Amino acid sequence: MSKNREYDLEERTANFDEDIIRFAKEIPRNVITIPLISQLVKAGTSVGANYCEADDAESKKDFKHKIGICKKEARESKHWFRMISIAVPELKEKARKLWQEAKEIHLIFNSITKSLEREN
Repeated sequence: MSKNREYDLEERTANFDEDIIRFAKEIPRNVITIPLISQLVKAGTSVGANYCEADDAESKKDFKHKIGICKKEARESKHWFRMISIAVPELKEKARKLWQEAKEIHLIFNSITKSLEREN
């Protein structure tokens, strides 16, 4: 394989999704955290899934739409990491690291979106 996996966005988003699943398993379950966990897992793991769909898009319009979803879901993930860090202060540092990765991924998809808009 000639691709440098370090810069492979499919691999990076899959790793992000896996990290979210591992993190979610660490969160203690209670009336506050259960909905937060659910929302984080839904938003966070959809980043990689939608990127895979974008990579196999049937048209440029479909690609742009899927990339837009990736961007929104990465941003939403940041919100859930913030809420979890308030609900479970002992996980704040882990949440912050994942929040940073969500931010970087969001910025990547934002850049792709802007580049696509300039092409039109």
